[in-house]
Amino acid sequence: GVKANVLFFDSKPAAETPWTRELWIYDFRTNEHFTLKQNPLRREHLQEFVDAFAAREETERFRRFTYGELLARDKVSLDIAWLRDDSLEDLENLPPPEVIAQEIVEDLEAALAEFSAIAASLSAGSRDAQAHPGEARET
Repeated sequence: GVKANVLFFDSKPAAETPWTRELWIYDFRTNEHFTLKQNPLRREHLQEFVDAFAAREETERFRRFTYGELLARDKVSLDIAWLRDDSLEDLENLPPPEVIAQEIVEDLEAALAEFSAIAASLSAGSRDAQAHPGEARET
């Protein structure tokens, strides 16, 4: 499935002491399974996050970590998990192999499409530079 993290930052001026006092993390991945075709992510899947973010109250999936707690982690790692991943313990209820294989195909096709778009963009930029040498180009 699609894996992503979303980070929200406030733009603040540099300071002697860190602005960050706490970090809120919403675990949207554990025990959730979305795919591009068979089970795509929809707006309603995000409602629990929206509600928790607005309230800033801890829930099973939404937790607050203090600056001190973050610094105490090995190498200040933000790879934080606290929910038990059922798929690691309940091997009997994994999707059938053909479903897993199809999900892998979908992920690889999506990745290939992204890389193809990047390659096309880079190629177009290279052609522009060759066609107009000496002109400044925005990047």
